Amino acid sequence: MSRGGGKGLSLKDKLDGNEMDLSLCDLNEVPVRELAAFPKATVLDLSCNNLISLPSDFCSLMHLVKLDLSKNRLQQLPLDFGRLVNLQHLDLLNNRLVTLPVSFAQLKNLKWLDLKDNPLDPVLAKVAGDCLDEKQCKQAAVKVLQHMKAIQSEQDRQRQRKLQAEREMEKKREAEQRAKEAQERELRKREKAEEKERRRREYDAQKAAKQEMEKKTKKETVQTRKPASSSRPPQPPRHKPSWSRSVLRVLLFMLFCILCTLAACKLTELQRQPLCISVNTLYQDVVAALQNHKTLQNMLQHNSQQ
Repeated sequence: MSRGGGKGLSLKDKLDGNEMDLSLCDLNEVPVRELAAFPKATVLDLSCNNLISLPSDFCSLMHLVKLDLSKNRLQQLPLDFGRLVNLQHLDLLNNRLVTLPVSFAQLKNLKWLDLKDNPLDPVLAKVAGDCLDEKQCKQAAVKVLQHMKAIQSEQDRQRQRKLQAEREMEKKREAEQRAKEAQERELRKREKAEEKERRRREYDAQKAAKQEMEKKTKKETVQTRKPASSSRPPQPPRHKPSWSRSVLRVLLFMLFCILCTLAACKLTELQRQPLCISVNTLYQDVVAALQNHKTLQNMLQHNSQQ
C-alpha cells in the first residue's frame, strides 16, 4: 500500500506508550481499521497531513482521549463525530472547517478545543474566540459545547414541531377521510332508502292495477250472467208471516193447554189435588161470571125493547 494511503506504514513503530504519532506522514486517508487494533492508543496525532475528510468509521475509535487534526485540509467532520464521547482534547487548527456537526454537543468530556485559522461561520467563530493560551482553549471548549447544545436543542424543538405538525396533518387527513367515509355511507344509505321506496311504489302500483283488473273482470262476469238470469220465469213473491199470526198461534196454544188442564182436573183423579181444586174453583167462578153477564145482557135487551 502507498504511503499516502497509510499502507506500508508500521503503526507499531509509531506507537509510544499510549500515543500514536502519525503526523507528517503525507496521509490523505486515515487507516481506521489498523488504528482500531490499538485500543490502548488513546492519544492520536494526525497533524500535518493531507486529510480532506474523515471516514464514517473514524467515529468508532471511541477510546481516543486526545486527537490532533491540525494543519490538514478538513472541510467537515463526520455527522456522528459526537460518538467520540471520551474525547477531552481536540486540535483543529488551520483546516477548512465552516461549521461543526450537531452531534458535537455530545462530547460532554471535552475540556480543550482549538478552532483557530478556519473559515468558521461568524457566529461560531465569535463563540469559539481565540485559543492563544490554555485558559482560552478551555473556554473555547465550554462555549462551543454550549453553543452546539443550544443548536441541538433548537433542532430537536424544530423536529418536534415538525413531527407535531405532521401528526396534526395526519389527524386532519384521518378526520377528513372519516368524514368522507361517513358522507359516502350516508349517501349509500339514502340511495338504498330511495330505491326501497321506489320498489314499494312499484309494488303498490302493480297491486292496485291487479285489483282494478280483478274488479273489472268480476263486473264483466256479472254483466254476462244477468241475461241468463232474466230469462227465468218470475216467481211469485213470498209473503212473510205477519206477527199477528204468531200471536194467534200462541193464544191458541195457551187455550189448548187450559182446556187440557180443565179436562184433566174434571175427568181424572187429579181433581182432588190442590192445584186442580184451585183450577176447578176458578173455572166455576168464570162460568158464573159469564152467566151473570148473559143475564145482564138479556135484561138490558128486554128494557130496550120496551
